[in-house]
Amino acid sequence: MSLFNIAPVTVDDYRRIAQRRLPKFLFDYIDGGANREEILARNCGDFSQLQLKQRVLRDVGSIDTATTLFGRSMAMPVALAPVGMAGLFRRRGETQAARAAERCGIPFATSTVGVCPVDEVAASVAEPIWFQLYMLRDRDFVLEMLERARNAGVDTLLFTVDLPVPGMRQRDFRNGMIGGGTAGKISKLAQILSSPRWIYDVGLRGKPHTFGNVASKVENPKDLDLYKSFIDGQFDPTVTWSDIAWLRQQWHGKLIIKGVMESDDALAAIDCGAEGIVVSNHGGRQLDGIASPIAKLPGVARAVNRQCSIMLDSGVRNGIDVVKALACGADAVLLGRPWVYAMAAGGEQGVVDLLEMINKEVEIAMALMGVNRIDEITGELLDSDLW
Repeated sequence: MSLFNIAPVTVDDYRRIAQRRLPKFLFDYIDGGANREEILARNCGDFSQLQLKQRVLRDVGSIDTATTLFGRSMAMPVALAPVGMAGLFRRRGETQAARAAERCGIPFATSTVGVCPVDEVAASVAEPIWFQLYMLRDRDFVLEMLERARNAGVDTLLFTVDLPVPGMRQRDFRNGMIGGGTAGKISKLAQILSSPRWIYDVGLRGKPHTFGNVASKVENPKDLDLYKSFIDGQFDPTVTWSDIAWLRQQWHGKLIIKGVMESDDALAAIDCGAEGIVVSNHGGRQLDGIASPIAKLPGVARAVNRQCSIMLDSGVRNGIDVVKALACGADAVLLGRPWVYAMAAGGEQGVVDLLEMINKEVEIAMALMGVNRIDEITGELLDSDLW
């Protein structure tokens, strides 16, 4: 049976369809990780090391997956993570994903390096979106983007701290997305020409193909290589916690620090005034050979001791993973690659279908574990040496 005729159910289903529809360099960009990609596999694999307890003869007649995070009611403990260049995976992709998230009652975070600018994404929905930002060398430009986000109605800043330098993503070199000179450009063109659906949907109907939030800083807005050079040159390896304290003074909305893997860093984020942290290794795209976020989460949660909200990012692929993350101490999870696969495969409706499936998986898991509410999912429901 053709992949275009199946009814996708799992993230793997959406991934396979996305692989067929996208130019190879774009699929590899979202699918790949750092170096040998060992941590990429571990992020997902470590979830399978955790075992849930199945309990019987409990009254589970009133299952409710709703929760509250940062003062916002959510239909389930999931938010869509920021993903760079999402607008190249489907026409105006950030807006499609934001609408899907709103339809499913969860937050959407748009990226600094999204194709659609923050104000375009915010205007596509009624609920406030989250905005993800890096600490750039040009602090005046950071202030400009904060102001732009405020004017767009953003109330929550997701600040990424695990990218002082870009990770070594070897797939991007191999497929010609990074470097390669003329040969690399020819390779990318050949990959594009082999993806007619993408050419029609994104190439022709998805313009402008720019990083909307930073377009004013690039001389030629049609040259994505110039955008990449600008962004790579703006990553600041000198950033310390004192810079986060400065950021806290500039931003008066909710502040979430994304990219925390160690307990002392989590406590430092709290000291800087963050309302939340995201335990994350950037989806395995930065440093290979480290621990997975789900393995680190219990220790971080114990150290934080409810002083702030905790989210987990990297490796979540289904509703069972969501439940395991909650049992390990998270208040919610961020979903990254899965929503991009679903959007590439089926657009806004594909993301909605995926999120509804994940919510159903959470509901069924709760019923079979004997709980009715999200706050009843605790470490007591895990058979694991982590607890």
